[in-house]
Parts: sequence; C-alpha cells; structure tokens
Amino acid sequence: MTSATPLGNIIELAYGKGLPVRERREGPVPVYGSNGIAGYHSAAFVEQPTIIVGRKGSVGAVHLVTEPSFPIDTTYFVRRLDPDRVELDYLYHALKHLNLARLATQTGVPGLNREDAYRERIRLPPLDEQRRIVDILNHAASIRRLREQAQAKAREIIPALFLDMFGDPATNPKGWHQAALGDLIAGFEGGKNIQAGSGASSLRILKVSSVTSGVFRPEESKPAPDRYEAPPEHYVRPGDLLFSRANTAELVGATAMVEEVPSDSLLPDKIWRFCWLEPSPVLPIFLFHVLRYPSIRCMMSQMATGTSASMKNISQAKLKTLTIIVPPIHMQQRFVERSETLSAVSRLISSSVSGFDLVASSLLNAYFGRTRNFSDMSASSASATDIKEKESAET
Repeated sequence: MTSATPLGNIIELAYGKGLPVRERREGPVPVYGSNGIAGYHSAAFVEQPTIIVGRKGSVGAVHLVTEPSFPIDTTYFVRRLDPDRVELDYLYHALKHLNLARLATQTGVPGLNREDAYRERIRLPPLDEQRRIVDILNHAASIRRLREQAQAKAREIIPALFLDMFGDPATNPKGWHQAALGDLIAGFEGGKNIQAGSGASSLRILKVSSVTSGVFRPEESKPAPDRYEAPPEHYVRPGDLLFSRANTAELVGATAMVEEVPSDSLLPDKIWRFCWLEPSPVLPIFLFHVLRYPSIRCMMSQMATGTSASMKNISQAKLKTLTIIVPPIHMQQRFVERSETLSAVSRLISSSVSGFDLVASSLLNAYFGRTRNFSDMSASSASATDIKEKESAET
C-alpha cells in the first residue's frame, strides 16, 4: 500500500507577481490568472515548467504549464517539488482530483490559503508507476478530444446538407415553391402560465430553456402546482416540434424536436407545439431545420415585439406570415433520411464520449481516491490498457 503524503512535504507554492494590463508588453509569454491565460507579455516570471493554482477568483483551478509563463498575483505556482518523489504531470492530475476549491475561505473575498493546501495528502507510487498513470490518463483525454471533434463535425454536416439540397431558405436561390407558414400547418398548441408548485406533484412544466439550445432538454423544467390536473393537450409527446415564442431578441423563436420525453412533461404558455395538416405539405424535421437556419432566425427575431430587451414575444398572427420554402415532399423525405442517419452517428459518438468520461472518472478515483490503494489498481489499469489497445486497432 502506498502511503499518503502531505503536499507541504513535496512541493512549495509561491505567489505569482502583479502585472497590470497597462504594464504588459506584446510578446509570446502567456500571462496566467486563476482561470487560465489572461493575456501575453514580453518576459517570463517563471522559466521552468510548473503548475499554476488559482488563489483568488477561480479558487483551486489547476493549470499545467510547460513553457515560460507569467503567473499573476491571484495565483500560486509550484516553485519547487521533490523530483525524486513526484512527477510534475502526476502532481497536476493529483491536484485536480483534490478539488482544492473546497478549501476556499468564506470570509471576505474567497481565497485559497496555501497552508490549508499543504495539509492535503496525495499518494506517491514509484516514479515509473506515476509515469504509467499519466500516460493512461493523457491517452483517455486524447481519445475524448478526438471524439468531441468528431461529434462537432457530425453536427455541422446536417446544416451543410440542408444548404446543399435547398439553399438559403430566406433568399430561395433554388426557386422552390413558397408559402406562408400559416398555410402549411393546422396551428399551434400551448400550455398555461402557472406558478411552480412545492414539488409534491409528479408533473413538470417545461422552461423556455428546454428548447433554447435547439436540442430538447426535458430536465429544464419546474414542478407543476400541487394536485394540478393537466388537460391531455398540454402533455409533450415524442415527435413534437416545439417553438419558443418568448425570449431575448437573439433567442426568441428557438425550436427543438422531441425524440424522447418523460411522460410527466407539460407545455408552458411560452412554448408552442406545431399542429399538422393531413396530409402535411412539410415534414416536421424539414421544417425544424428551416426554422433554425440563421437567416430565418433573423427574420423571426425582427418579428418579435416588446419593450424589454430581455423578453421579446412573437405573436401567432405574425409567425404565420413567415415565408417558408416548400420543396417536393420526396426531396424533404430524402433530406430527413440523410439527416436522421447523421443524427444517429452523432448520438453514437456522444454516447461514446460519455462512456470515456466514466472511464476517466473511474481511473481518477482508482489512482487518486482516498479509500483505494495502489495495489488495487491492476484491474482499472488493465481496463484502461484494453481500451487503449482497442482504440489503436480501430484507427
């Protein structure tokens, strides 16, 4: 078993140096505040690789710096460490896992007292074991970054596909048939403006933020009033296209498609559900992508009215006048099929990223957790190695 050692026995935390913006000179040296890089300067205060720790502001934030740097006076930096006992990269992961923010003083401006930090303990396996741990954790982080990049690319492809197939829906360069939105749908349904309950009710009323991002987030909700009985038309259903009629000028008109939804979710008064004609001249997913296109969003923002900058509103009457392109239904269907395939890929990548988050979390707990010892790490290390080998095989 590897014993835990107080930080004060292996490192020295020194104060950064004040460097007001007016005194900075253009140069290549990153200036670090508690929250990370805050600018650049012509000269370094610390020449060697170090770890910078937030002292004021973002208390306990940890930054590994491998180049000359200038930590300012809202930070500490590791001036000395015992190279025979700890690797800098290993120390970085250990400090992150300690969550030094919980040591912030609560009187006056929150800050980190280095004497409190010195009393925190970390485990110090042999140096070669520290290097192996760092290699595994860095590899897991690299995989996560690559998969996040792939996820972002997948999200970007669908708007590009829409533009390629249909062009800008506001300017209609491809000459599609156009119609007023009110002629393409049966109407809208919305909920009631009611106050939140105590939490005794199992029903939840969506907040505007549940659709703001363009992705439906049912967790953005508030409890319905106690003993409230909602009419059937107020329940959110899978397949719904939801529209935010009220928000800031930038966010009003946000739309989201509902794929899965808890059975207890209710519409508020500020979110409408589209109701469809039979047969419908527009497919829901196609219309969703029309309404989220930047030029159409701009047009809807201009329709919004209200004296408060923080809350604009679009009326049904105005929204129904919005001009919508109406390509042939077979073209819409082809787009829907392709976009659903791409969405499935994005969801798969997202699930994979979440899985690696769990792997990284379990590795951190195994390596730096307070209740585990390093003789118990073989299973976790083997699992991480298996993942590493699998990723190499896939690529």
